Amino acid sequence: MREMSYRVMVVDDSGFMRKIISDLIELDSAFKVVATAADGREAIDKVAELKPDVVTMDVEMPEMNGLESLKVIMKDHPLPVIMLSGINEEGMRETIMALELGAFDFIRKPLASTSSYDIEQVGRELREQMKAAMLAKERER
Repeated sequence: MREMSYRVMVVDDSGFMRKIISDLIELDSAFKVVATAADGREAIDKVAELKPDVVTMDVEMPEMNGLESLKVIMKDHPLPVIMLSGINEEGMRETIMALELGAFDFIRKPLASTSSYDIEQVGRELREQMKAAMLAKERER
């Protein structure tokens, strides 16, 4: 009997990135993207409504960024959140803040201009982190 798949929500202000990240996640049948959100406020509402098993969250978003919404999600509906960000000086500071706020982990976001190998690499890393998050979550039960 096949196990139920984990429900994932992808949060990114770029529709293009939401599509790429969703496709990368669904390469593993253990995960099903059940929702996407374009900003932190929408993410908070959808987490409350849909209660996904795991969330991937972009750090830089207009209106309400990933760190602000992470803070609210961890307070109201704690669940594994994997942050995605472009890697630069600013990104490193945000990584540490995100982990302090309760993010499960942090992954470098594929740049739209990068090679398909780079995107596949990020996808593998993301799926591995999501599996680790689900294992950790099940151990807590």
